[in-house]
Amino acid sequence: MRHRKKFNHLSRTSSHRKSLFANMATSLIMHKGIVTTVAKAKALKVFIEPLISRSKEDTTHNRRIVFSYISDKSAVSELFRDVAVKVAQRPGGYTRILRIANRKGDNAELCRLELVDYNENMLAAKTDTKQKAKTTRRGAAKKAVEGEVVAKAPKAPKAKKEEPKAEDKTTDTAE
Repeated sequence: MRHRKKFNHLSRTSSHRKSLFANMATSLIMHKGIVTTVAKAKALKVFIEPLISRSKEDTTHNRRIVFSYISDKSAVSELFRDVAVKVAQRPGGYTRILRIANRKGDNAELCRLELVDYNENMLAAKTDTKQKAKTTRRGAAKKAVEGEVVAKAPKAPKAKKEEPKAEDKTTDTAE
């Protein structure tokens, strides 16, 4: 019986799945974001978030535990040196899944899995919204000019076309 066994096997054997997650985690740490399928991204999120939590406390024991999962010395040092410093104040939720589109060949849902504190576009958008002054759309017709309120000038009525008078409509049928 498989009661309470909820993780996704991804149609792979245990050893294949472990090596898949180790390789994807290494790529995520080194490149700060990867493009993959939604199923793999969800499974990798469960795999890598505890490793990032361990990296907050830089001890030999934690480094060895993380190395036993990832098996890439440069990725482990990058995780403990750079990533852990950025996520030190964050209580959890170190990764973000952004859905992209469907893959052309097999129509699989693709997504971008990235580390939250490394997306420059979202960080720039977050700071822009804080710095931007609130503007309202009301009062566009009235503008303050040196302390005076200037109202919008009323529109002039449209001129009607003048129709020719009845006298001008006569035709020369008598001749």
